[in-house]
Amino acid sequence: MARSDTQTLSFPEIVELNVGGQLYVTRLETLTAVPNSLLWRRFTQSAPGDLPRDRKGRFFFDRDGFLFRYILDYLRDPNLILPDLFKERKRLLKEADFFLLHDLATRLATDSKDGHSPHNETTTGGDTEPSSPVTVAALQGTKPGYITVGYRGTYTIGRDIQTDVKFRRVARITVCSKISLAKEVFGDNLNESRDPDRLPDKYTSRYYLKYNFLEQAFDRLAESGFHMVACSSTGTCSFASSDPSEDKLWTSYTEYVFSR
Repeated sequence: MARSDTQTLSFPEIVELNVGGQLYVTRLETLTAVPNSLLWRRFTQSAPGDLPRDRKGRFFFDRDGFLFRYILDYLRDPNLILPDLFKERKRLLKEADFFLLHDLATRLATDSKDGHSPHNETTTGGDTEPSSPVTVAALQGTKPGYITVGYRGTYTIGRDIQTDVKFRRVARITVCSKISLAKEVFGDNLNESRDPDRLPDKYTSRYYLKYNFLEQAFDRLAESGFHMVACSSTGTCSFASSDPSEDKLWTSYTEYVFSR
């Protein structure tokens, strides 16, 4: 049974959401754009006090916070265009089913059977030479941007510099970029514990990756259409004894800048 208009209008015009730990701000009109969807029911057939909230008063949904951005994009414009090389189509289908967005679920199911999305294809003549990753990304509608990957490592150098270099494991691989871009590329391999409450359109330099090897990060960036445009490295001797028989301990920091 529908609530009264007074109860429906008691929701604010601008709504703050916490979806799986990711924060979103949108209009009530957007959330109720698809009649009989789960969000339409929650925000028209319920009162604000009926919905769960986080400790800061934002309406809480225990769903995939990263994929919810595409749910929100669909509510804003039903002609949803997914990123090139989007690998989460089946998971997004589950989210569409949960939020009772039947038209979106049908489209995703059809695209999954075909093995591709008609919204992301770019047709060219048979004699056209292959384009660079940046050109392909631009033609296929992916969002351009920069991601900087950095790591800090240590190594020791003994008396014989050529043979006695001993490298230690990379301590942490950091990511600096726009938050939505980092989540698109690295997904669940991104550790957000040092900066958990940032909005998708903000920037951060505090994320790091759950990888042990730089090449894992490079592979994900290449698959997403990025290519390296610059890199830099510094090294400092953090311990040097006057005893020539003891090893010197060096600390290095290296950054790689990728562009799409």
